[in-house]
Amino acid sequence: MKTVLVTRPKHQAEPFVRELAQYGLDSVVFPTIEIRPVAGWSVPDLTKFAGIFFTSPNSVQFFLERLLEDSPEELPNLQQARVWAVGKTTGGDLEKHGVLIEPLPKSADAVSLMSGIDASEIEGKTFLFVRGSLSLGTIPEVIAKRGGVCVELTVYDNIQPSLEETQKVKSLLTEGKLDCLSFTSPSTAINFFDAMGSKEVPRDVLIAAIGTTTAGALEKLGVKVDIIPEYFDGPNFAKAIAEALS
Repeated sequence: MKTVLVTRPKHQAEPFVRELAQYGLDSVVFPTIEIRPVAGWSVPDLTKFAGIFFTSPNSVQFFLERLLEDSPEELPNLQQARVWAVGKTTGGDLEKHGVLIEPLPKSADAVSLMSGIDASEIEGKTFLFVRGSLSLGTIPEVIAKRGGVCVELTVYDNIQPSLEETQKVKSLLTEGKLDCLSFTSPSTAINFFDAMGSKEVPRDVLIAAIGTTTAGALEKLGVKVDIIPEYFDGPNFAKAIAEALS
């Protein structure tokens, strides 16, 4: 049985592990990011923004938890705002709270999202970007280039894995017990290779990225990507990995 390393946070790994199991693939879960809420921030007046961006389910979860607990009066403002989301899961989590989102980009990444927004919709306006501590700067960069202002609000931290867990995975790699390393975000990839202390991967181990943004982060690290699914979601990612390993 082939074995895939799953680098998602534990609370998000289980559905993907089930998808892999449907193809007869075993999994080792090694969360290269653990998610913790950031303290010391408050929900701003959402009527001040021309639009709000969410790029992960975690950003939605931690923002909505704080909003519903501390500022429930802001929920109608969020429901009436222009809201953009990256990925079906992120969009679905917002819709559960009655938030209407702009059409999802065909590819679930920030570059595709921003390329679908006309420059005239950004110039001279202020936007809110709800993010994690390791989020890439794509959205603020594009907004600034187009003459807008981006307020960044960090609502969760990405914590690196423990030394004990890291050593276990190093041993599995060295012993040839992993056939594929799967990455679902730039931060999972960056944290993994930081933890390993090396960019070297055994030749027969495949590298899988869920989408082009993650693949780009791996390539910046000097790591060759072998697998990118046609559609950037969990079921298609599992299928692409299974086909590559068959």
